Amino acid sequence: MSATRTLLTLAATAALLPTACSSGDSSPDRTGTEAPDSVTILTTTTEVIVASPTTAPSDTPSASTPETTATTPPATSPTSSAPPTTAAPARVGEPVVTGEAIADFERPIDLAVRPADDRFYVVEQSGRIVRLDGTERETVLNLAGRVSSGNEQGLLGLVFSPDGTKAYVNFTDRSDDTIIAEFIVNEAGVFDPTSERMILDIDQPFPNHNAGDLAFGPDDLLYVPLGDGGSGGDPQRRSSDPGTLLGSLLRIDPTPGAGAAYTIPPDNPFADGSDGAPEVWAWGLRNPWKIAFDPVTDELWIPDVGQNTFEEINLVGPVDGTAAGRGADFGWSAFEGTERFNDDVPDTDAMTPPVLTYGRADGCSISGGIPYRGTAIPELEPAFLYSDFCNGTIWALDLAGARTLTLLDGFDSVVAIRVGPDGEPYVLERSGTMHRLIPG
Repeated sequence: MSATRTLLTLAATAALLPTACSSGDSSPDRTGTEAPDSVTILTTTTEVIVASPTTAPSDTPSASTPETTATTPPATSPTSSAPPTTAAPARVGEPVVTGEAIADFERPIDLAVRPADDRFYVVEQSGRIVRLDGTERETVLNLAGRVSSGNEQGLLGLVFSPDGTKAYVNFTDRSDDTIIAEFIVNEAGVFDPTSERMILDIDQPFPNHNAGDLAFGPDDLLYVPLGDGGSGGDPQRRSSDPGTLLGSLLRIDPTPGAGAAYTIPPDNPFADGSDGAPEVWAWGLRNPWKIAFDPVTDELWIPDVGQNTFEEINLVGPVDGTAAGRGADFGWSAFEGTERFNDDVPDTDAMTPPVLTYGRADGCSISGGIPYRGTAIPELEPAFLYSDFCNGTIWALDLAGARTLTLLDGFDSVVAIRVGPDGEPYVLERSGTMHRLIPG
């Protein structure tokens, strides 16, 4: 099986930050389908185009200093047998993109767009959702008194319903559990804090690997990626067990039904609950960070933070009219990337391999990511944009050319790349600044 897990390996030259490592499990360690042959296999050619983000304007508010946490030493992992790779020489020429600082926030961690709304909704990890309208800011929801604090805890994700009338948030509460809650949003985009409705309350055995994202798919159903419960090495083997919600991608209809807060879609692989949890759509994930659907192809991108050796990106598409990822096993913790990890977890041909991995020479905690479908930077379509918390580089997995592009260096601990209301990419730094990527 291992030999069939073909992928594109990224080779870059950025140095790691000495205090951050996803395997330590105290860093911001974040972040379906059919058989492996349904995944596009890419080549190893690398083209490098480097630029630097522009400096924030002098009138931009100063960023808050993020809370720091000591990093735990990495645990022992299997020795990698992957062949060494060599980065291609940089191509001299004009950069395709540069960065433009837009505004500063306090520990921003996510950005959401409300349908038919040209304002930014920025999630701050401490518990606030801040709406940015030009230079005007408004806190539209404040959960600061209810979220747990910690490097991988807090208010982590936000998504709006397809009609924009509801907002769904993902946060860890004071008991360190994952909460998915719904709020009513009026026509003016104002949240009603009294309308809160609990959707999911998921026990978390450890404070890390909370993932935290939310997404509505092209089927208008809510997808919820969950980490494996934390600690290190998936000690209770949750990710390989579709009977538990942890280490899985959930798919639910948040409409109440049959006395429950949500409804199970009838085409979920375990909808009857006989062989797995009814909510589970896919599994085999460690800490999936910032999933994204491609609005053109309906493919689903799932960057997943690695343990000690590899970061990975998973890509799955719809099959025979079925939404992307149904019944997929992404392999953790039988595999980390393409290498065997826990030998007691069976290796099966049904596992879906990643389309890209990279090692510790290039980063330690993948911060995905979006398929670019904007219009301002036509050279980037089609491409998947992503970064890494530990080296501040923006990469593009260029699907048209089957190569990786190094677009920008010099960011400060990227936590997310998201699509803005204009359809263009925005980068969130841990230190506070939100940048827009623009043509160079």
